[in-house]
Amino acid sequence: MMILQTDRLSIAFGGVRAIDAVTIAVESGQVFSIIGPNGSGKTTLFNLVSGLYTPDDGSIRFAGETATGLAPDELARRGLSRTFQNLQIFYRMSVLENVMVGRHRHERTGILADLLHLPSVARQNKATAEAARTALARVGLADLANRPAGSLAYGALKRLEIARALATEPTLLLLDEPAAGCNPVETQEIDSVIRSTVKDGITVVLVEHDMRLVMNISDRVHVLANGRTLAEGTPEQVRSDAAVIQAYLGVHGSQEALSAFD
Repeated sequence: MMILQTDRLSIAFGGVRAIDAVTIAVESGQVFSIIGPNGSGKTTLFNLVSGLYTPDDGSIRFAGETATGLAPDELARRGLSRTFQNLQIFYRMSVLENVMVGRHRHERTGILADLLHLPSVARQNKATAEAARTALARVGLADLANRPAGSLAYGALKRLEIARALATEPTLLLLDEPAAGCNPVETQEIDSVIRSTVKDGITVVLVEHDMRLVMNISDRVHVLANGRTLAEGTPEQVRSDAAVIQAYLGVHGSQEALSAFD
């Protein structure tokens, strides 16, 4: 089953096409990676799929239904969640509270019930906390639940963001550069979290610059350059594609580009 499809998706800013007729098809249960040089349109494509941008042309289907132009909250209700390239952490809140924020779409009590301290609010808060602890356990942060988020190391903060996204109970998880800025040990932790997430039945679409991570973990890799599709295939097919190598040669230089695909 195709969980996510775009058909000739396009958007322009100031007359420049940031995404130009991009078509992708993501099967359920895959790790589907989107790569490309800086400025190739990777995050813009994520913003279109997650409802932050509305496309000028083309269409989006999610879980078999039209999703073009849907707002992020509606997509979240349908089972799509994402993380962002830059950390979006509430540093003064606890680790657990950060993840509890991600449970808001599952909560049913309103402001009046909160003001009156009704028993339903206490039950809901308990259920939310339990679900948040489960999400933290999935990313290896259960023991840090009561710590201030601001006290965590950078790699743990990256996993905390993934835990918050998992707390929404998605069927499709978009990860925007989850290993950016991480050292090798932290990157391996991210690798493990992604693998376990897919084993739990959640499809992952990944934007990432770490080519070793991408090539090790992906089922399919889609390559963008200047907002257009350059190539798509298995990691083996992509790493040997002459056009892909040339795109990276032009940005990183020959030695760096070739070593990225080792």
